[in-house]
Amino acid sequence: MTSILVVDDDQTVRETLADYFDALGYVVRVAATATAGRQAAAEHAPDVVLVDLRLPDASGLTLLEALRADDPELGVIVLTGHADVPTAVRAMQQGALDFLEKPVDLDALAVAVTRAAELVGLRREVSVLRARRGDADPDGDVGAGGPPSLERLIELAARNDDVPVLIVGETGTGKGFVARRIHERSARATQPFVEVNGASLSATFLESELFGHERGAFTDAKQAKRGLFEVAGRGTLFLDEIGEVVTEVQPKLLKVLEERTFRRLGGTSELRSDARVVAATNQPLAQRVQEGAFRADLYYRLQVLTLALPPLRERRDELAALARAFAPAGSRLSRAALRTVEQYDWPGNVRELKNTLWRAALLAEGAEIQPHHLALPVPRLAGPGAEARVTLADAERAAIADALTATGGNRVHAAQRLGIARSTLLEKIKRLGIEEPRPVRD
Repeated sequence: MTSILVVDDDQTVRETLADYFDALGYVVRVAATATAGRQAAAEHAPDVVLVDLRLPDASGLTLLEALRADDPELGVIVLTGHADVPTAVRAMQQGALDFLEKPVDLDALAVAVTRAAELVGLRREVSVLRARRGDADPDGDVGAGGPPSLERLIELAARNDDVPVLIVGETGTGKGFVARRIHERSARATQPFVEVNGASLSATFLESELFGHERGAFTDAKQAKRGLFEVAGRGTLFLDEIGEVVTEVQPKLLKVLEERTFRRLGGTSELRSDARVVAATNQPLAQRVQEGAFRADLYYRLQVLTLALPPLRERRDELAALARAFAPAGSRLSRAALRTVEQYDWPGNVRELKNTLWRAALLAEGAEIQPHHLALPVPRLAGPGAEARVTLADAERAAIADALTATGGNRVHAAQRLGIARSTLLEKIKRLGIEEPRPVRD
């Protein structure tokens, strides 16, 4: 059963909220001061805390900060009879899930508590996954592994398909790939997956793209147009480069996330959106908030469930599996090629890996991909303390030695595996001083 702690110095408010939520089946406890509230939270570990902004011994914001420090997964809703925008923003920055003005509508509060309880359950499940470091199935899907497993977080995001998701990572780490996978594994999979890049459009055109417009809304609006929130229906709207969305559009995005409603540009009717929002960024949004370029309340709405995609240079244990998965159909990588893939830093991340493998497959003309087909810049040796760099001659020498070993020293077959002529192979064996593994059999 979901448990609630009400912290308010007004006895009437405490009793009213306790009776109301008790009737709904919640376990309810109350406290009249910040000190008593923090002690009750420590003893009973509630799921959701309702905190009055003004308490006799401390500010509600001070209590909010202390509660979140004690239990980062805790859901806190701030109640106040003295609402103002700066205070609301501060509350959201400190981790409040909602900020409601007194006298509070009990039905609206019940909805907020239900939503908060669901998010707390989600947060705690993520924490459990993070505690189980190294329990991922090594033979699982691409992306499995790591603390916590990316695949497990994708499944978690897919299962909780009413929760916004924020995907963060460097350019090329596969944020769009992960967003689509979340959609395909969710109950929304049969509905549209719609993508828009927040950095590519001006305020007016981005607003029109997202929310649509009515005829005459601006100079070129010759006829009404549906926006992508309408097009997505009950599917997924993927907002790429969310950190670049202009400030004029950010309040309207917040409204959709909070109220599920929006208006077309130039329109007066409220339209409903049932789309699930997945956003992605390669920028530190917390820093954008501090710079005043991104709304704090929008940021905290988006980052309920955050998936951080590390760059490939930090995922060397996954590189072989990723390379096999991204290689074009009919192509395969030799052991030497896989070793080369694992030794390279991949500054362009997944995008560079995909492009490199497709180019290599074309060069190999359908044969086995070898290191020279990858045509990578001088690769860096993998492993702790490996600061030296491998020369092209080293890579060639390793590839040829591997081919000769794999073919039992047969030069003809080794040349075929490498995709070069036998005469070229003989020249390289001599020039590179390669010691053949056993007597040559042509």
